[in-house]
Amino acid sequence: MTPELKNILDELYLRYDNPDFIEADPISVPHSFDSQLDREISGFLAATIAWGNRKAIVRSAHRMMEYLDGCPYDFVVGASERELASLGSYVHRTFNGADLECFVRALRRICVEYGSLGEWFEGAWERTGDMRVVLADFRNEFFAIDHLTRSEKHLSSIAKGAACKRLNMYLRWMVREDRHGVDFGYWRRIPSSALYLPLDLHSGNMARELGILERKQNDWKAVEEVMIHLREADPNDPVKYDYALFGVGINRGM
Repeated sequence: MTPELKNILDELYLRYDNPDFIEADPISVPHSFDSQLDREISGFLAATIAWGNRKAIVRSAHRMMEYLDGCPYDFVVGASERELASLGSYVHRTFNGADLECFVRALRRICVEYGSLGEWFEGAWERTGDMRVVLADFRNEFFAIDHLTRSEKHLSSIAKGAACKRLNMYLRWMVREDRHGVDFGYWRRIPSSALYLPLDLHSGNMARELGILERKQNDWKAVEEVMIHLREADPNDPVKYDYALFGVGINRGM
């Protein structure tokens, strides 16, 4: 990577990695809670529905938290069958109430067995040392319970070559230590250097324009390709450039 390109990325990163970014982004949902456990659960569910129009995503994710009585962790681990059934009327695009109930039940099993989502992810990283394996193992762990087959489409499969944008975004939120206060940096047993870019339409197009991505599809191979350059720019915190690529990309699309 040329010094000129690194300077461009660094300038864009500083422009977009600031508290003003939060309100219009799905990360505003976990930011609306105070406890780490609530932020872990609300963040995961907000990331799960993060495709399409950002305003609609944020609105739907906050509405989802209302379905969880405004206490996402307590609801996940303690909701009665009647309370779980009340999720049935929720809908965000193709993610409906049955999917939400399925996800809550899967999250409950992980939280009860491991203590929290963070404990599972940190333990998986320490066992494997490879975030690609962690992504694959998490999907298997998540769907280890009886579940609706239709709900599987809402958790991307790295084994099938998906970019896993929403999971990588969630991991950025929880792992990355951000001095500007956007990402939370809770899961300190996972290094920021292990993270992968949450590649989507906007960041992919910007990466191509900057010449750090040639692959046409926004799939896992594209993620691996662009990460070569981002790790060269900052080996310790490569996904901080998600702000640079996504931020300018989304603004151009408005």
